[in-house]
Amino acid sequence: MFNSDLLPSRLWEYLIATILIILAPGPSVLFTIARAIAWGRASAVATVAGNTLGMFMVSLLVAIGLGPILQRSELFYNAVQWAGGLYLIYLGYAAIKASRLDAAGLTENEGLKPSLLVSVKNGFWVGVLNPKSIVFFAAILPAFVDQEKNNVTAQLLLLGFIFCLIGFISDSVYGLLAGTAREWLASDINRLIFMRRFGGFVMIALGLFTIASIICSSSCSYFTLWPLIQ
Repeated sequence: MFNSDLLPSRLWEYLIATILIILAPGPSVLFTIARAIAWGRASAVATVAGNTLGMFMVSLLVAIGLGPILQRSELFYNAVQWAGGLYLIYLGYAAIKASRLDAAGLTENEGLKPSLLVSVKNGFWVGVLNPKSIVFFAAILPAFVDQEKNNVTAQLLLLGFIFCLIGFISDSVYGLLAGTAREWLASDINRLIFMRRFGGFVMIALGLFTIASIICSSSCSYFTLWPLIQ
C-alpha cells in the first residue's frame, strides 16, 4: 500500500489529464502505428515496451533533477507550468499543420523487418526524445504535486510511473488494433490525418487548461490574501 503522504491530493485530476494526453496520437503512438502497419502486432508491442522504458527514464531524470528545485522555488514552479502549457499549444498546432505529411509517412514500408530487440531499442529512443513526454514530465507533472509536502521528488516518481504504465497499456492497444486493421488503416490516408489532427487539438486543449489552472490558482491566492493587506 502507498503511504497516504505520497499520494498527491489532485491524483484523480492527474489521471484524467494523463489518459487524455496519452490517447492523443503523438510521436510515440504514430511510430507504433507505423510499425504495426509495416511489420505487424509483435513489432508494435516490442516498440511500445522500448518506448515505455524510454519514457520512464525521462520521468526519472526529471524527478531527480526538478524535484528539489520545485520544492524550494514557487517562482520556478509556476514558470515551468507556464512553459509547459505554451509548449503543448505549440506542439498541438505543429501536429495539425503537419498532419498530412505525418500520415503519408506512416504508410511507407522500407527495408527488412527488424528483430524484436531492434524494435525495443528503436522504441526506447522515440520515448526518450518524444517532446510530448518531456513536456508532460517537466512541466505538466509538477502541477499535480503537493508542493507543501517534503516528498516532491517521490511524488514525481510515482506520477511518472503511473503515466508510463497507462501509456504502455494504451499504446499496446493502439499497436494491436493497428496491426489487426493494417490494411484498412493504410488504404485511406484521411483516417491517419484525422488521428493526427485530433491529437493536436487535444494537446492544445491541455495546454490551455494548464495555463488556465495557473491563472485560477494565482487569482484564488490573490483574493485570499487581499483582506490581509487591506
